[in-house]
Amino acid sequence: MAKSQATFMKKQLEKNKLKKREDKQQRKQDRKESSPGGSLENMMAYVNEFGEILPEPPEKS
Repeated sequence: MAKSQATFMKKQLEKNKLKKREDKQQRKQDRKESSPGGSLENMMAYVNEFGEILPEPPEKS
């Protein structure tokens, strides 16, 4: 009887580990999909000759 209980517990622990791993992977995927930025163009900032930070390249004059 003790052997079957130990085997059952091992199986349950393995199921729990697998479920946690899948949940973590799903949360990671959800964060990745809902992320607003990520592309290099969205993260770029430019500085003009006065030291002001601009979202787009300054015009050359």
